[in-house]
Amino acid sequence: MPTLRKSIQRNGFILGAFAVIATSLIIGVQLLTADRIAEQQRNDLLRTLNTLIPPAMHDNDLYADCTTVSAPDILGLAQQPVYRARLDGEPTGLAIRTTAPDGYSGQIHMLVALNPTGTVKGVRVLQHRETPGLGDKIEIARDDWILSFDGQRMRSETDARWAVRRDGGMFDQFTGATITPRAVVNAVSRTVWYAQNNTEELFAAPADCYGQIEPVTVMNPEETG
Repeated sequence: MPTLRKSIQRNGFILGAFAVIATSLIIGVQLLTADRIAEQQRNDLLRTLNTLIPPAMHDNDLYADCTTVSAPDILGLAQQPVYRARLDGEPTGLAIRTTAPDGYSGQIHMLVALNPTGTVKGVRVLQHRETPGLGDKIEIARDDWILSFDGQRMRSETDARWAVRRDGGMFDQFTGATITPRAVVNAVSRTVWYAQNNTEELFAAPADCYGQIEPVTVMNPEETG
């Protein structure tokens, strides 16, 4: 019995040592790659921002000219970033991160870009977990459905056009997948109405995003030419 007990203890120590070493290696890799990952996330986001608000429309740093807003009932999370575009100091566009909380498989994170008059310049999905082959058609890489928001405005807070066709609106749903486009349309409409009614305040707010906003991984970031 003493020999068996010693053998068990020795094996336990060996397993414990391997666990400590493995955990240390994982932590070390995370520390070594954290800055590189953050830089990649920043670059991917910038490519998406520059697609929605082309470089010809701004001469400021979109990533740095960012303010945080707290409107969880509208934008889906406690804090969301708003990126401001300016040309010669004059406002030319906004890109607001918004989250649809009611996708088929969970949250859908997006960027909604508008010009200062509240007209949509474009919408892009940053991250989602929707069903491949069905709900993932919200991605620009999978389908051009997301482009149907371009050039649209909200006429009122309850603009009936801002719904999928099954609900009497102007946006197509997907065959076999209505929940996902419905969630996107509802989130974008709330965001557009919010932007249309808070444009001046959003442009005047201080830049305060650094270190406050948790980044999301941008899916299929677009290159700008």
